[in-house]
Amino acid sequence: MAELRFDDRVAIVTGAGRGIGRAHALALAGRGAKVVVNDLGGALAGDGDDPGPAAAVAREISALGGEAVADTSDVADAAGAATIVDAALERWGRVDVVVNNAGNIAVDAMPSLTVEALSRHLDVHVVGAFTVTRAAWPAMLEAGYGRVVMTASIGLFGGASLIAYSTAKGGVMSLGRSLAVAAEDTGIRVNLLLPAATTRMVTDPGFRQKANLPPLEVAEAPDPRRGPEQITPMLLVLAHESCPVNGEMLEAGFGRFARAYLAETRGIVVPDIAPEQLLERWDEVVDDAQRATPLSTREAIAYREAVLADGLTAPRTRS
Repeated sequence: MAELRFDDRVAIVTGAGRGIGRAHALALAGRGAKVVVNDLGGALAGDGDDPGPAAAVAREISALGGEAVADTSDVADAAGAATIVDAALERWGRVDVVVNNAGNIAVDAMPSLTVEALSRHLDVHVVGAFTVTRAAWPAMLEAGYGRVVMTASIGLFGGASLIAYSTAKGGVMSLGRSLAVAAEDTGIRVNLLLPAATTRMVTDPGFRQKANLPPLEVAEAPDPRRGPEQITPMLLVLAHESCPVNGEMLEAGFGRFARAYLAETRGIVVPDIAPEQLLERWDEVVDDAQRATPLSTREAIAYREAVLADGLTAPRTRS
């Protein structure tokens, strides 16, 4: 099989100054892409700024013979998102790949979680992914081509001490799937990457203490089998012109690659059922022997209507 190359492609990677984003930027550049390295340079929780990380990665790419430009705009700000995209268009005249990787994380719990803390997470993960993608969308539509990779997380399954982060990642999931539907027949593909790696989000002592996690031995952090580079193969597939999917959620990390998905059971069709009878048949409601994995609201509606049409051919059961 031919090497997956990105020659003449232009990629934007947000949150590219450290960790997973840095690995993404280096991998794309190493295969020929010109890269806008965006990173505000904030702390884990999203506060503060530092131009150093983005500039360092851009220099690293240049030293390896690639082309890159550093950008420190705030993805959560519409004007900042436009600046990121303009950096690509003004320098190279196109945008082919957008990797929405910027994120923040803070330990929280109910009922102490504040509205402000929730908003900070939504602003970076959801609003940030939206504003950058929206800014790049017209150029992709005009070109009839684009690859958008949204960074979700297994955090979307829910976490008691990471409510704001998990909520934001759930929002990213729905945003990405909606954009994938909007992208049908445009040449643009939008997919979600659920990465796992030993990054500062995992190793930071203060974060681990607040999350009631045991401290990590220093020697554990550099383990290459758990580094962000293990995510690279999946990122490159999703960002490449040969990407085989649209609207999917793919996990990558620690050498493992898998599909994550939403599913619904066939359930039961019993109009006018009493709640007591529904409770008695609960096992049938949740039985996943027959299930669907719709990729859009339209597909979910179609499945529901098919089940209803089939179920209503049987005699109605009333309490």
